[in-house]
Amino acid sequence: MPKTIKHILVIRLSAMGDVAMTIPVLRAFTQQYPNVKITVLTRGFFNPFFRDLPNVTVFSPDLKGKHKGIFGLLKLSRALAKLNIDAVADLHNVLRTNILKFFFFGINVVQIDKGREDKKALINGKNFVQLTTTHQRYVEVFKQLGFPINLSKPSFPKRKELASKTLAIVGNDSKKWIGIAPFATYESKMYPLHLMEEVIKELSKNNKVLLFGGGEHEIKILNDFESKFNNVVNVAGMLSLDEELDVISNLDVMLSMDSGNAHIAAMLGINVVTLWGVTHPFAGFYPFNQNPENALLANRNIYPEIPTSIYGNKFPESYKNVMKSISPELVINKINSLI
Repeated sequence: MPKTIKHILVIRLSAMGDVAMTIPVLRAFTQQYPNVKITVLTRGFFNPFFRDLPNVTVFSPDLKGKHKGIFGLLKLSRALAKLNIDAVADLHNVLRTNILKFFFFGINVVQIDKGREDKKALINGKNFVQLTTTHQRYVEVFKQLGFPINLSKPSFPKRKELASKTLAIVGNDSKKWIGIAPFATYESKMYPLHLMEEVIKELSKNNKVLLFGGGEHEIKILNDFESKFNNVVNVAGMLSLDEELDVISNLDVMLSMDSGNAHIAAMLGINVVTLWGVTHPFAGFYPFNQNPENALLANRNIYPEIPTSIYGNKFPESYKNVMKSISPELVINKINSLI
């Protein structure tokens, strides 16, 4: 381990799932290099993700205010320089972080290789193979800084004791707890809601089902599910992120799309069943340490162009309903097999 590096700035702004995927890597880092300090540059909203990691603090930039634009990023770089950073692990590698890199005079900056050409070949159907995972891409950045990380024996935080306020919302019984997060950024990555309703109806007969989401539109839909069935609780809009993480840590299984909730549950060591539409695990965004058999995929015999994009934002019109090729019975049976 290089003795000169005692403090690393880790940059990962962007979406919730991308930030959640850093947690297993940083947890392993803090265990294997306990004397190295980490400062994570990310949105303040994500601060609870890092709460159980020793020697890790969060610096939240004001990207819509004083840190906006080139001159704002110059101010940001000066603020970060005052923290006595020895090296930078850029796990984002976008225009904003490239500008920041220019301002980090004399500091070793290693940026993630996102594998753009490999991903392009995957979605173009030229090379349908498993690509390097995002977690391994993160690990490679630290390796180049002189800190190889072993992810083969991961550890996870213990289940959190739920506060009385949270228990008043979710209840406290001996049933198995199943989390369901039915939404994603793009509709092409979402299981049809009428089919999801069938899943919720069946699973709630013998288990507690907790629904996750956010925003007025999603909350309205989840409230409707809650009103139709016993043993179903919608926690969307009811809890802070800290409290929501506590609840997720108590789940027996999480059902999610290819979305941020899958990565949040995975970073806490919860079994995750994921449903995949026009995207595919081969792109490298499969939740950490999960059994590949827990990924339920749209039928590629019927829809051979899957994956049509990395993020689910591009697909032929005829692929709009690919998720219907995953039967509710398949989803129910998979979850039952895990609990």
